[in-house]
Amino acid sequence: MSFQAYLDAIETKTGLTPRMLLAAAEHRGLTTDPVSVAEIIQWLKTDYDLGRGHAMALVHVIKNGPTIAATHVGTSGTHRDESTELWLDGKGNRAD
Repeated sequence: MSFQAYLDAIETKTGLTPRMLLAAAEHRGLTTDPVSVAEIIQWLKTDYDLGRGHAMALVHVIKNGPTIAATHVGTSGTHRDESTELWLDGKGNRAD
């Protein structure tokens, strides 16, 4: 599953775009250090019933922003992404 696919699945499950969840994390004070990864994962599990894998995709966005490493961009594997920039504004709003 690509990084973007994780974010799209989170949107499907929660009804919230990644950007909305990022705003919720900011509101809760989870975007400033020192906030542990475990604390963010617990919040996502408790409030949104997200598992660890999906939560870790959001942890990356919360801690590092929407840019990912180019490791899987342009590859043919199952973990490939189309771009190093993740789309945070909803899968229905993404230009394909």
